[in-house]
Amino acid sequence: MSYVRAAALSELEEDTPKRVEIDGTPISLVRTEGEVFAINDICSHANVSLSEGEVEDCSIECWLHGSSFDLRTGKPSGLPATRPVPVYPVKIEGDDVLVSVTQES
Repeated sequence: MSYVRAAALSELEEDTPKRVEIDGTPISLVRTEGEVFAINDICSHANVSLSEGEVEDCSIECWLHGSSFDLRTGKPSGLPATRPVPVYPVKIEGDDVLVSVTQES
């Protein structure tokens, strides 16, 4: 698994999503509850940015229709979304937030 630097940990505000792009993949980085999560930034219900939504209870809410996605699994917790969004492994090394968007074989 290959990791790429996505941001500095010091750039991430608690419960405030930050949109980044890694190898053409839009990602929302979220620092919450003492952890950093990386979730695909595109809602599975509508083609809108999740990083513009609210973070609460380890989930991110799509601002357009209100579907929430678990930051750990990507699974939606309510309608209208029914499909999960991808989540990506995160490592912290010093002040660097590293994310892997590569798929294992």
